[in-house]
Amino acid sequence: MFFLAAGIFSTSYSQEKWDLRKCVDYALANNISIKQSDVQAKITALQYNQSKLSQYPTLGFSGNTSFNSGLHQDPTSFGLITQNYVGAQLQLQSSAQIFNWFSKQNTIAANHWQAEAAKAGTDKLKDDISLTVANAYLQVLLSKQQQNIAEIQLKQSKAQLDNTRKLVDAGSLPELNATELESQVETDSANYITAKGNVDLNILLLKANMNIDAAAPFEVDEPPVELIPVEKIADLQPDAVYALALTNLPQQRVNDFKLRSLQKSADVSKAAMYPIFSAFGSIGTGYSSRGTEITSSYLVNEIGSVTVGNTSYSVTPLAPITNYNYGKTAFFKQLNTNRGEAVGISLNVPIFNGGSYKTNWQIAKLNVQNQQLQKDADNQKLKQDIYQAYNAALVALQKFSSSQKAVDAAQRSYDFAQKRYDVGMLSTIELITNQNNLLSAKLQNVQNQFDYVFKMKVLEFYKGQGLKL
Repeated sequence: MFFLAAGIFSTSYSQEKWDLRKCVDYALANNISIKQSDVQAKITALQYNQSKLSQYPTLGFSGNTSFNSGLHQDPTSFGLITQNYVGAQLQLQSSAQIFNWFSKQNTIAANHWQAEAAKAGTDKLKDDISLTVANAYLQVLLSKQQQNIAEIQLKQSKAQLDNTRKLVDAGSLPELNATELESQVETDSANYITAKGNVDLNILLLKANMNIDAAAPFEVDEPPVELIPVEKIADLQPDAVYALALTNLPQQRVNDFKLRSLQKSADVSKAAMYPIFSAFGSIGTGYSSRGTEITSSYLVNEIGSVTVGNTSYSVTPLAPITNYNYGKTAFFKQLNTNRGEAVGISLNVPIFNGGSYKTNWQIAKLNVQNQQLQKDADNQKLKQDIYQAYNAALVALQKFSSSQKAVDAAQRSYDFAQKRYDVGMLSTIELITNQNNLLSAKLQNVQNQFDYVFKMKVLEFYKGQGLKL
């Protein structure tokens, strides 16, 4: 079963090609850091919901039962007794704050903004992962382009060696020409092996960023770099990008939400220094196994007799006397009979507490000030990063344009050199030099092209509107 499952897993990966969108989506769904950040955001959301529920009155029930012996206070008559008995006490209590200088409302607001900051922090992490995966994906495409160029170069060198070897065997060219081309073939073979190794290495880095097993089969889609959507640099002026970044980038939202949360927390710390009015109420009852009640009654016409001398006389009351029979009172009947209620208002005034409340308020205000400074510092760095990204993209565009012209020039030079070599007017070393110049120009051009695309993606990223994949 294990090998079957492993085979199915490998087949599912090998049957699909991963484009940039699929790579980014997979990374966002499986990155462990994002999952941890999402868990933390859920925790802050629960804290926010709990603070909202704290506005409602509390309600609690308590009860106890016990066997008592020796000297005790009867829980129903409250008299001291020495008999053994079983007792029970039940109580329902409720309390609510009437006025607390908006402490709870500010706590709710502080937790709300903290929850929003946690969600924005997760969004920032997702953006960072998306940009990292996009860079890794582009590096794979670049290394594959470099591998293709190196392979074409190797094939050309081998073809030239075959032709030259035929001419050398026919006596038209000296052996030195073939030897020089053999050396070039070995150099090109080494370059191809290096380029192929770079592809494997960059794929491993991409899989690591996506949280995919390094041993799993993996094949990327290879769209022409020209088809990767890139905005016009004229539409990405740094001032306009910065204005969008302040509104849309998660880190700026994180700073803003944290600042609002700390401001409300400072208000909560200030409210702790003032009196708090509360209302409370309770219902209680009790039970005692000694509890009794009248079960029946009867009339008595004679209450006794007295003896005077040797004569006994019956004593008859003026009116009949009622006598009572007693029995144990039932449990639930006692609970109803012994019920008592209480309602009231309480006042809690902090008079002296070692200055802790005032110190907490001062610290809270300093936390607000520190967060404001952090927000200003991040905004300042953001603006600097955007201007640097814009300049880097502009330079990359110019380098890409120049390298394209360099490739065209190197190609024409190589074509002329090949024609001259074919008619014996150019040495092998000179031909190899032209060929290497063309290879270098192509490698530099594709490097500049991918560098330009990535730097434009970074500049687009600062708009805070997601990567165009």
